[in-house]
Amino acid sequence: MAKIIVDGVEVDVPPEYTLLQAAEAAGAEIPRFCFHERLSIAGNCRMCLVEVKGAPKPVASCAWGVRDCRPGPNGEPPQISTKSPTVKKAREGVMEFLLINHPLDCPICDQGGQCDLQDQAMAYGVDTSRFQENKRAVPDKYLGPLVRTSMNRCIHCTRCVRFTTEVAGVEDLGAIWRGEDMEITSYLEKALGSELQANVADLCPVGALTHKPEAFHYRPWELSKTDSVDVMDAVGSSIRVDSRGREVMRILPRVNEDVNEEWITDKARQIVDGLRLQRLDRPFVRENGRLRPATWQEAFAVIANRLKGTSPDRIGAIAGDLPAVEELYALKLLMQSLGVANIDARQDGTALSPAYGRGSYLFNSTIAGIEDADAILIIGSNPRIEASLVNVRIRKRWRVAPPPIAMIGENADLTYSYDYLGAGPETLADLVAGRHSFLEKLQGAQRPLIIVGQGALTCQDGFALLSLAAQLAQSIGAVKDGWNGFSVLHTAAARVGALDLGLVPGEGGLTAQAMAQGGVDVLFNLGADEIDIAPGPFVIYQGTHGDRGAHRADVILPGATYTEKSGTYVNMEGRVQMANRAAFAPGEAREDWAILRALSDVLGHRLPFDSLNALRQKLYAEHPHFAALDRVSPADAASAVQALAGIGGNPGRDSFASPVKDFYLTNPIARASGVMAECSALARELRLEAAE
Repeated sequence: MAKIIVDGVEVDVPPEYTLLQAAEAAGAEIPRFCFHERLSIAGNCRMCLVEVKGAPKPVASCAWGVRDCRPGPNGEPPQISTKSPTVKKAREGVMEFLLINHPLDCPICDQGGQCDLQDQAMAYGVDTSRFQENKRAVPDKYLGPLVRTSMNRCIHCTRCVRFTTEVAGVEDLGAIWRGEDMEITSYLEKALGSELQANVADLCPVGALTHKPEAFHYRPWELSKTDSVDVMDAVGSSIRVDSRGREVMRILPRVNEDVNEEWITDKARQIVDGLRLQRLDRPFVRENGRLRPATWQEAFAVIANRLKGTSPDRIGAIAGDLPAVEELYALKLLMQSLGVANIDARQDGTALSPAYGRGSYLFNSTIAGIEDADAILIIGSNPRIEASLVNVRIRKRWRVAPPPIAMIGENADLTYSYDYLGAGPETLADLVAGRHSFLEKLQGAQRPLIIVGQGALTCQDGFALLSLAAQLAQSIGAVKDGWNGFSVLHTAAARVGALDLGLVPGEGGLTAQAMAQGGVDVLFNLGADEIDIAPGPFVIYQGTHGDRGAHRADVILPGATYTEKSGTYVNMEGRVQMANRAAFAPGEAREDWAILRALSDVLGHRLPFDSLNALRQKLYAEHPHFAALDRVSPADAASAVQALAGIGGNPGRDSFASPVKDFYLTNPIARASGVMAECSALARELRLEAAE
């Protein structure tokens, strides 16, 4: 540790700290525009000037290290001042320069109320300007459907350039020309190509980059703020849902160092319009081949009459990718009360089961643990589109000191370099058998990481492939004291919670695929919109949108989205998180657990709870780890990997293919969003151009 005196206060800080970080550790407030904790240092806004004792002029505190400061003549700690008249005058001068060309358009700027320049001008600005020259004019740029530009406001902090280059890994933005003529641009003015591009608008300290879908819709002070969790993928990013009245207006990231740091994907942020479009807001019953609106009593009566003469072995239930743990648990209890063993939450047919232990289906290294891995093998996954923030962590690890990274599966652009080993099971078998040179790199690593994706596990021979991956993990010592490098990458937010609850077929029960192909007469569909149900079964669909499941349904029970209910979700690493209600469901739609509770009464199998708290008490009694919010309950990965390795089997020859074909349209909420449809069409065009 190094000693430094900040405004008369002596503090001990790491020598690699910058003066800005040291000053903040001492409680001083340093204004800044270009500096950001997660980006490289640019030092080009000069707003963070401080006075260093002995220095001839103020220095930029973001670019000056504590270890670079000289001690006093008698060995005293270096001294810096953040409040001296010199510093105040210097910052006021910088602010005056920044405002020379800045337009006077705060009343119509979407950044108003959350603008760093606006806030700091109040502290360091003056009420007049000494410059009479014309302000410069910069043409606005086209950056795609998500980011709106007003480049007259740009102060050249380059945060957006550094984010796209360093974090997103897509070099779409840069600067052209010099001095007063400098412009931030995408060069050919094409749309940005990253799945994280909207984060640049959050980073922009002025109003040069704003969120295009939200333009002129609200002011920040009008919104009610609710902490929640994202369900667009299985990462479980921490988010904040801002609503006005009954309507969700925007979704922003929350800082969570263990999961998403402070980024979220474009899909997580901009599906807001999908929350209100194509919604199911009343029950429906199919009569004479057509769906008609009905009351809740009518819908329940139709279900009860249809179930009366049906044997339990001809009844089934499939759960989708978005339900919270509470409704999954209520569905399981209802099926148990009816004597039904046909229940499955794996609508994609993935080869995962709680029978082999919790460690057999978790991302055991944890997301933050990726940064500790010193060799990485990705099997049957494209993390860039399946879990973009996991890919960001891998890239972050790669940028620090590139470890050996290899891929078996689709040869895709992951934003970092890797060795492409092959496309399918044969390559994995060669690796296990020691017939591939990359095995030596895995064996030589202290903390090897094997990531098994759904592209491998949804194959017909998924369990054989999972067994091969477990055998490889054993042979390279991926599971040891202090390190667990056997990790399964999920694509569905509800999957881990469902597996924790045991929502898999009971003894003699049918899988989701078998039920969908006509293996049952009555099928409960809890938000499963990614599976095709063949003609024949009587389908009861409980969901939120008029998507594939509703089109096939005989009875529709309208539910609530994740922003309209309080629900528990478990992310891919096993972290239990709570989504809180930010708005209310439209029309007659209700929370899913309440629908199942009311239906159980009509069916004569009343569920043992009358409130959400009562449901959770019963849930926590049976599964205590669900009560441990924001924590990852440890799993016995060694025994799980051993059990998986013992499965054996002969994998086929089909190449691995990612189950996510379109990043922007993976669930009913996203498919209802006009913004996501526009992004999808644009991404398709970019892929076609790249193919040419």
